[in-house]
Amino acid sequence: MRRGPRPRGALLLVPAALVLVLALACGCGRQGSPPAKGPRPGALPAYRVDTAFSLPSSPTWTRAHRRGRLVVGVKDDQPYLGERDPATGAYSGFDIEIARMTAASLGFAADEIGFKAIASANRETSLSNGQIDMYVGTYTINALRKRQVGFAGPYYLAGQGLLVRTGEHDITGPQDLKGKKVCSAAGSSSIQRIEADYPDATPVTYDTYSVCVDNLLTYQVDAVTTDDSILLGYAAKAPEEMKVVGKPFSQEPYGIGVSKGDTALRLALDGAIVAHERDGDWKRAYDATLGLSGVPAPTPPPVDRY
Repeated sequence: MRRGPRPRGALLLVPAALVLVLALACGCGRQGSPPAKGPRPGALPAYRVDTAFSLPSSPTWTRAHRRGRLVVGVKDDQPYLGERDPATGAYSGFDIEIARMTAASLGFAADEIGFKAIASANRETSLSNGQIDMYVGTYTINALRKRQVGFAGPYYLAGQGLLVRTGEHDITGPQDLKGKKVCSAAGSSSIQRIEADYPDATPVTYDTYSVCVDNLLTYQVDAVTTDDSILLGYAAKAPEEMKVVGKPFSQEPYGIGVSKGDTALRLALDGAIVAHERDGDWKRAYDATLGLSGVPAPTPPPVDRY
């Protein structure tokens, strides 16, 4: 399997477009700058904590209950989905809300959740070695991953897309990727699909999508590919610089990853997802986060209780 370069250092040259993206992402900038787009804390739902919940048949839940804290693996660089404020350290986004609402159903209040940023390539290992209790971060359910971890859900259905610079007119879909440098996260299903289905493209991988976006803006890659939900968030932060093109060319059902053998926890999370969809929490969380990209809330996919 081909891999592109994965440089360790930060970029030295930062154009004005990238400065704009970084300023929006951190909410900083000169006085009078427009406020950063993102979730408004006052619009987020409050989730009822089930203080009577108990799941002694789950070793993961039991361990978290004893420590008094649920450790959730997430992404920290995906606008409107999973993003960390560099100034405050606070996490926000739709995936973060999914984690909070399901954790409440498991008996954990918001201040009893610890978020830990985990790169895509390290998700399975982090779950199997107990570094995290569950993972909520645009984690596509597929047959290969089911051999290594358990999945609750899905709680959202995305599709793979392409992000390009606004001045790019030659790329309108994956059929136009011949000879183009296409960037995605190492270990992601998105880059694996590009390698398998579009071998004439040149794959480039990094640990995070944000580095791919930086490289797109500095003309080091021609396109960024991952789930359209992630790409819409980036495009919404700097619409003058980036755009999402074409139609989704895959189905990406997002699930909550848990340890492979912890069936009790997986099924409990399935029940929590369904309950929060029915009581309106799911839609309220979407509207306050991912819905700010301008895409209305879709119908949640059916939960697969396997």
